[in-house]
Amino acid sequence: MSSLITTVRSKFLQAIRSVNPQGRWKILVVDDYSQKLLGSVLKQFDILEENVTLIESISSYREPQQFEAVYMLMPTTQNVDRIIKDFSNDPQQYLGAHLFFIEGLSEPLFERLTSSPAEPFLRGLQELFVNFWAVEAQAFSLNSPSLFFNIYSPPRNDAAFKTARSRLEEELQFTSKIITNLCITLNEFPYIRYYLPSHHLPLGPLQPNAQTRAPPPVEGSSRWRTNLARGEVARAYEVADTEFVTKLLAGMVQRNLDEHKRVNPDYPKPSDPPRPRATLIITDRAMDVVAPLIHEFTYQAMCNDLLPIEDGTKYTYKFQSSLGTYEDKTATLSDADSAWTTVRHMHMREAIDKLMADFNKFMEENAGFKGEGAASLNDMKDMLANLPQYQEQREKFSLHLNMAQECMNIFEKDKLPLVGNVEQCCATGLTAEGKSPKTLVEEMVPLLDSRDIINPNKVRMVALYIMHRDGVPDEDRRRLYQHARLSMAEQDAVNSLLHLGARITRGPTDKDTKKKLKQKLSQEEEYELSRYKPLLRTVIEDHANNKLDTSLFPYVKDAPSVSPASASSRPTPTPTTSLRSAKPSWHKAVRSNAPVDNRQRIIAFVAGGMTYSEIRECYALSGSLSKDIYIGSTHTITPRHFIDDLKVLELGGVGSRAVPNGISMKAAHQSYQDYYDEKYFIPDPPPPQRPTLAVPKDTGSSSRMGKLSKPGSSSPYAASSTSVNSFATPGGEEKKKKKKGLFGF
Repeated sequence: MSSLITTVRSKFLQAIRSVNPQGRWKILVVDDYSQKLLGSVLKQFDILEENVTLIESISSYREPQQFEAVYMLMPTTQNVDRIIKDFSNDPQQYLGAHLFFIEGLSEPLFERLTSSPAEPFLRGLQELFVNFWAVEAQAFSLNSPSLFFNIYSPPRNDAAFKTARSRLEEELQFTSKIITNLCITLNEFPYIRYYLPSHHLPLGPLQPNAQTRAPPPVEGSSRWRTNLARGEVARAYEVADTEFVTKLLAGMVQRNLDEHKRVNPDYPKPSDPPRPRATLIITDRAMDVVAPLIHEFTYQAMCNDLLPIEDGTKYTYKFQSSLGTYEDKTATLSDADSAWTTVRHMHMREAIDKLMADFNKFMEENAGFKGEGAASLNDMKDMLANLPQYQEQREKFSLHLNMAQECMNIFEKDKLPLVGNVEQCCATGLTAEGKSPKTLVEEMVPLLDSRDIINPNKVRMVALYIMHRDGVPDEDRRRLYQHARLSMAEQDAVNSLLHLGARITRGPTDKDTKKKLKQKLSQEEEYELSRYKPLLRTVIEDHANNKLDTSLFPYVKDAPSVSPASASSRPTPTPTTSLRSAKPSWHKAVRSNAPVDNRQRIIAFVAGGMTYSEIRECYALSGSLSKDIYIGSTHTITPRHFIDDLKVLELGGVGSRAVPNGISMKAAHQSYQDYYDEKYFIPDPPPPQRPTLAVPKDTGSSSRMGKLSKPGSSSPYAASSTSVNSFATPGGEEKKKKKKGLFGF
């Protein structure tokens, strides 16, 4: 199946390669945001290999150059004005401009460009539709954790509802554009389904309120039995009860795709062989509040839960050098690490066995090792110290050895076997033997009382127990907090589950909440501490088997008329054309053993954060259902960050990692373009300092060019220190100078 990382990388490279100026060399112009997107899928060397002599930031001071430029920018008013400015001065900044916008350019900005002094210098304009973060082969993200608070934080008072809702709709409009970008990049025009819960009302700013809902119908109108007879006023009043965030978002995505198809009638382009139409399933974090709280024991999920991994990719550990000394080393966990991609979805025990088997195989093949091999993680550690000549392999094995060992140490120290058993009983409603958990309180209370159990784990147990019981009396909840000795902030985290649609308080006459979506018992062999499967798995499986309840997951517009299985097997009708004009097709014969990339796709989007367990399930289901399944979200969450966000949910995120000052309470912008311009605004740098003393003229260009990043920043790109004039020399001299200079960034 198509990797999102590979797909986005290819789109960027194709755009750069499509520009072939007469003088061969070209300059790449980026802004701060497009630069980060490029850096997420390409290395600087990859770009410079495409005859790019220089990478410049559009917001920095730049000397005029005698080359054509490839602009890769966000489609903001500010960037359009900067392009116009580049070609309004004399001399102009570059010989010509090839414009590539990261996503769709609005019609007013297009007209501003084409009616400006820059128009004669514009060589072409293309929209790439790649404004999303491809975090894994099958996972994408907005990298916008603050949206959790926009979606679920309750407005502080009735007067704030209108503003909070307008801000949320603005954020959802942006989110819908990102999802649209993904669909266009994958060349999919999908059916769209969305989660429509029946057991709670809309949440956050969307909860029904007099400030935002239509006026009520006049008294007596409710006597009409049918929805049609009751009239438009009554229906408008009741719409507020079903305006869930998923419904609004799904409608926006549908409108975006319809508009794109109207402007581009050939979208989606036909594929060969034909691929069945995809489905986009939009849900939110409130559908499954258990998944982000429960301890997971598969490698990637466990490491991100227990270890200080930054943004799911950066991990700092102690590495033993060839001299025997230990030094801090920061590793990047990405799809480029084959060991990581092989074991990340395995249970920790299986992952350790696989790592040791690969290590022993490597020792036999490369180090001439004879013996029984490593039988434990400690054996691996001792043997790694004796392999100074295999630096790269040493680092790879050392990284995963360290991570696995740290996880197992915490597993024992924090008594996770006991904690995990209580969590699994609460989450599944069953013991490992498949019976109702009769002694759950007796098992949990000693753990809550114990000082060996850290408080975050107690919060998770209490939260899962309350949801298992569908709410508890206030007095019982107070006692649980007392046993666990939870701080006020930790109690707030549990209480905030209310804002995600969970019931935490229960009276003596309250009936059980009727939820249509429930976890199915897994038929496969499983570990006792890994019995719970995220609800997203059930949703995707039921959809693929044509069993997903259409009242729980309705379609926005059109729905498939036949089951997905029969649709994929049905041959696509061949258009009738004249035999005279038809091209012979024998040259297209495909070898029988060649993989055919035409599997149906399912795209799942979880508003409010996706978990690593949900990402894992999408990979697993891709194999078992024979479909290409992608998952995306506003951001990726770990249990630790989820609890921290719940602590300040009622405060609108004040004190959170994502938005320390809380989400904005200002009124929404006049237009979406105003919102977009503010989101991607880049301040102009101060004017360059003019030297007061005469200095010898430097042939290099480093003193004349603005840098793309501040000194010491980890930016993947910076301005070249190589003189652009050095590339003008012919023959071998040119190649020699190029190789010498391109690595000195």
